[in-house]
Amino acid sequence: MNKKIHKNMRGNKVEILSKLSLLVTMMIITMVKSSSLNYSDALTKSILFFEGQRSGPLPPSQRMKWRKDSALNDGSDIYMDMVGGYYDAGDNVKFNFPMAFTTTLLAWSVIEFGDLMGPDLQHAIEAIRWGTDYFLKATKSPNIVIGQVGDPNSDHGCWERPEDMDTSRKTYFVSQDRPGSEVSAEIAAALAASSIALNNIDSLYSNLLLDRAKLVFDFANNYRGSYNDSIGDGACPFYCDINGYMDELVWGAAWLYKASNDQSYLNFVKSNMQFIRSIDDFGWDSKDAGINILASQWAMKDPSNQNPFITNADNFICHLLPDSPNKRVTYSKGGLLFIPGPSNMQHVASYSFLLIVYARYMEANNKIVNCGDVVAKPYDLDNLAKTQVDYVLGNNPLGMSYMVGYGEKYPQKIHHRGSIIPSIDVYPGHIGCRDGDKYFQSETPNINVLTGAIVGGPADDDSFQDSRYNVSQSEPTTYINAPFVGVFAYFKQLNST
Repeated sequence: MNKKIHKNMRGNKVEILSKLSLLVTMMIITMVKSSSLNYSDALTKSILFFEGQRSGPLPPSQRMKWRKDSALNDGSDIYMDMVGGYYDAGDNVKFNFPMAFTTTLLAWSVIEFGDLMGPDLQHAIEAIRWGTDYFLKATKSPNIVIGQVGDPNSDHGCWERPEDMDTSRKTYFVSQDRPGSEVSAEIAAALAASSIALNNIDSLYSNLLLDRAKLVFDFANNYRGSYNDSIGDGACPFYCDINGYMDELVWGAAWLYKASNDQSYLNFVKSNMQFIRSIDDFGWDSKDAGINILASQWAMKDPSNQNPFITNADNFICHLLPDSPNKRVTYSKGGLLFIPGPSNMQHVASYSFLLIVYARYMEANNKIVNCGDVVAKPYDLDNLAKTQVDYVLGNNPLGMSYMVGYGEKYPQKIHHRGSIIPSIDVYPGHIGCRDGDKYFQSETPNINVLTGAIVGGPADDDSFQDSRYNVSQSEPTTYINAPFVGVFAYFKQLNST
């Protein structure tokens, strides 16, 4: 044999073995990282986060002690009690549209995975009730629904902790003359879903939620219109409804059918599916994919109800799976799903939740999904969701957890007023509108740890800027955490096997 050829063959063999060794090493590291992830701890902390977002008088059971009572006069401008609820993110406004979606997803998490939550179930229920107690106030007056509390333009012009707010706490509402079908129907969905989640715990309260959900849905449906027009610059551009309100009406009806088994709600869903614009979107603005996944549970059991829900749900899955010929999303080199727009982690959270819910429904009905020449089984959906969860918790190129307080390395400078400014326990004096700027501009980590907060996440090249100025990457939101509550509960069982 020619010595030169022999030498090249030896070199190629060494190179191949080297690459195989590197690949095996990377696989081992990935397996070790994945096996060391504590989903139970992530679940506990993901629920704890909601205590940091509470508005109103805090209960004796409050565990996040650096937070104190706030916004105790909300609603007084229209002679209503609108105290309570949640701040949506790093600001001090109560945006009821995304807050209702948050509550709906918390309730859905408990409905599907509450039996896996262990001692955290009680805290998840408390998180739901903190939302529903507020929404009962928001829908107390007939044909009026409170859509928001707090002027976002005034609020965003200040950097102060919620306990010190002296910005406008204007109450925005929708009515027969100024309708807001999306915010009203989403509140109806939240109340209906919560009535299911709480039925075995407090049946009287559950019945109250369901009865109110029906009334609010009727209001949303009978007086149609967008809260974009009724609330105006209070909603836009902050939580402007881009997708229209028909998806919320169908979504609300779907939850009312699930809660009441009243056929008229299912008929409403079926007769209005032609207004659903997409099968892929799911979040505070668009409920499209969620409608199909939710409806698929009963559609799988009744062939007469299968279309279009099963077809749409299957196509949604085919648009997500990395190996599918019909894939429509992108993944970073590190494996994180990406959807165009800010705060990508909201999509990772909501899509991961739908994946494991649909996998559960498929498993119960011996179903598979055909994506061209790719066949997806429930395990494949679970596995994709797990890669996303593991990435969030630290199995990523930076080795960083994107949940505050989880793991050894996590974001230190999140975009969040209460977390950045000293607590009243440390500085009891009033901190005015611009007095908090020096804390925002500081290069030091946030003073108060907002445990469990999941931030907007890395860029599509897996890079992350731990900076308060980078709002899209460093700001947490309630609607990121809510779907992850169910996801962490589901994967928690892996820690015990």
